[in-house]
Amino acid sequence: MKPRFMLYLTLLLLAAAVIVDACVNTVAPAQVELKLAPESELPGFVIQAAPQVKEAYRFAIANPDILSAFPCYCGCGVIGHQNNLECYIKEFRADGSIEFENHAFG
Repeated sequence: MKPRFMLYLTLLLLAAAVIVDACVNTVAPAQVELKLAPESELPGFVIQAAPQVKEAYRFAIANPDILSAFPCYCGCGVIGHQNNLECYIKEFRADGSIEFENHAFG
């Protein structure tokens, strides 16, 4: 056999071994457990809402730093919203209370 053919064959077998090893030894991505606020913190207008709506508001309460990092694409910028959090929460008051936004409710 020619030396060049042996080189290509070796490289091909090496590449195949790397691919097989990568497929066999894949590690599942880490599971991230998201915090949700208790339902008792929900505003009255959300209590009877669909489970997905309640969960979204609970997420917003518990994770404002995460939700504020995402822009909103529903067109609410015309009402002054600068990020997705503002669709759920108008203000976190100094006394710890929350003024909710009903924009995300419907």
